Amino acid sequence: MILLFVPAFFLVIYGYALSWDIRHIKIAVEDNDHSAASRSLISSFLNSGYFDFAADVRSDADITRLMNQGDIRAVLVIPSGLARDLESGRTVPVQILLNGDNANTATTVMGYALTIVQSESQHYQLMAASAPLAPPVSVESRVWYNPQLRSALFLVPGLIAYIVMITSVVSTAVSIVREKERGTMEQVRMAPINALSFVLGKTIPYFVISLVSAIAIVLVAMVMFGLPMRGSWLLLLLTTSLYLVGALGLGLLISSIAETQQVAFQIALLASFLPTLMLSGFIFPIASMPTFLRGITYAVPARYFLIALRGIVLKGVGLSIIWQQLMTMSLYSAVMLVLASARLRRQWS
Repeated sequence: MILLFVPAFFLVIYGYALSWDIRHIKIAVEDNDHSAASRSLISSFLNSGYFDFAADVRSDADITRLMNQGDIRAVLVIPSGLARDLESGRTVPVQILLNGDNANTATTVMGYALTIVQSESQHYQLMAASAPLAPPVSVESRVWYNPQLRSALFLVPGLIAYIVMITSVVSTAVSIVREKERGTMEQVRMAPINALSFVLGKTIPYFVISLVSAIAIVLVAMVMFGLPMRGSWLLLLLTTSLYLVGALGLGLLISSIAETQQVAFQIALLASFLPTLMLSGFIFPIASMPTFLRGITYAVPARYFLIALRGIVLKGVGLSIIWQQLMTMSLYSAVMLVLASARLRRQWS
C-alpha cells in the first residue's frame, strides 16, 4: 500500500507546493503623471496576471515603510510628463523598485516587469508618428520543449526520480533486516539457495510493485500537471526499470549491512534523499557546483535518470541519444546487486 499510493500522494503534494512560477506579486504605484498613458501602463501590470495592486504611494518614506514591513515586493514609479514625452517621441525612464531579500524571487519579478514595460513601449512606439516603426535590431525568442516556461515541466520529472528513489531504497533496505530481527535468517541460510538467488528473490517482488508505482506516478503527473509524453513508452519503461533495479540494489546493500530496521531506515534516507535532491541536477544545476561536488554527482544514478526521463517525456528523444545514460544506470545496477550478493555471501560463509 505504501509503495503504490504514497508516491502518488507525494507527487500531488510536492507538485503543487513546489513552483517557480511567481504570481500575486504585491506592487505599489507612484503615479506622478496621472494621465491616460500612465493608467495604461499601470493596467498592463495588473492585467498581466502576475501583479496585484497593493498601495498607492506618494513619497519615498511610504515606499520604505511598505518594503520594510513586507507588504509589497515591487514599486512602479512613473515620472511626471510621461504622456507629453511619449507624444513627442522622446524616451521616458520608468523606475521599478524591487525587494531583494529573496534574490530568486527578485530576479523573476524583474523579468516580468521588463517584459511588460517592453511590450507597452512597443505599443507607444507604433502609435508615435515621430518614432521609427521598428527598432534597428529586434529579437524574436522561441523556447523549445516548454514554450510557456512552466516550472512544473521541469520539477515534475525531478519529483518522479526523487520519490521513486526514496520509496524503492527504503522498502528494500528493511527487507533483509526484518529477517534478522525475526530470527528467520538462519532458516534462510539452511535453504538450498545461494546469496544471489536470495537477493534476486528479495528484489523481484519489490521491483514489480515499484515499477507499477512509478508508471502510476507518471500517469498522475500527466493528468494533474499536464506532463507530456513525446517519446516512446517502451523506452520510458526500460529507463525506469534500470533506475529501479539500481535503487533496489542499493536498498538491499544497506539491508545487508544494518542490523536493525531503524538503522537501515536512517541509512536509506541518507543515501537516497540527499544525493537525489542535492546532487542530481533536480534543483541545483550541476554545472554551477564546485569541481569536487561535480565529481561526486557521477556516482548519483538520479543524474542520469533525470537526463533520460526529461529527454523522453519533454523532447521525444530515442535510444541513440540517451544510450550513455542507460549504460551508466545498467552498470550502477549491476554493481549494487553484486555488492549486496557479496556482502550476504560473506555473512553466510
